[in-house]
Amino acid sequence: MASLKDITFNDGVYLVKLARKAIETYLKSRITIPPPEDAPKILYEPFGVFATIERIYRIRDRIYKELRGCIGYPEPIKPLIEATIEAAIAAAVEDPRFRPMRYEETDNVIIEVSVLSKPELLKAEKPTDIVKEIVIGRDGLIIERGLFKGLLLPQVPVEYGWDVETFLSEACMKAGLPPDAWLLEGTKIYRFQALIFAEEEPRGRVIQRDLMKELKEKQKG
Repeated sequence: MASLKDITFNDGVYLVKLARKAIETYLKSRITIPPPEDAPKILYEPFGVFATIERIYRIRDRIYKELRGCIGYPEPIKPLIEATIEAAIAAAVEDPRFRPMRYEETDNVIIEVSVLSKPELLKAEKPTDIVKEIVIGRDGLIIERGLFKGLLLPQVPVEYGWDVETFLSEACMKAGLPPDAWLLEGTKIYRFQALIFAEEEPRGRVIQRDLMKELKEKQKG
């Protein structure tokens, strides 16, 4: 089975451009684009993937971002290229936290694609030992308890400045659980990693985010 090590920077650039094309085509004509025939072979391997859309706006001389939609597949159940197209469209029109996007908004949003490793169930003698197994800037989290399930991507705790315990609590609340549910017997905690590719500006250059570098810069203030 393919792993994140098999995904190159050029593959990531391809996915971001594909995600934008999928969004713009769907918003303009309500057509879901098919996977391009010239896509790199690795993109037909199954991977989990999330598409994130952020609105860009300016106040005085500063540029700000706010979430506009984020949906994806936590598990590698579909070819990456198909999952990216579907996740991108869903992030634009199906995220229940936001009204569906209009085509006119595409000039003011940036697209980000996160390719996920297969989630790994964490085990520890004591629930509090789980904290030692999670690294901010490296890991994303999935919390599962009964019918409740929530996911937070690795970039989220970096952007908000959370420590590991806060990250766990926020993941619990994302799942609709009390913030301390990660300490309860029977709660399943998974970690995963991600390769994150994003536009620097709407339709602009695509970069690969280095979360550890971002974290160090934030800690320096």
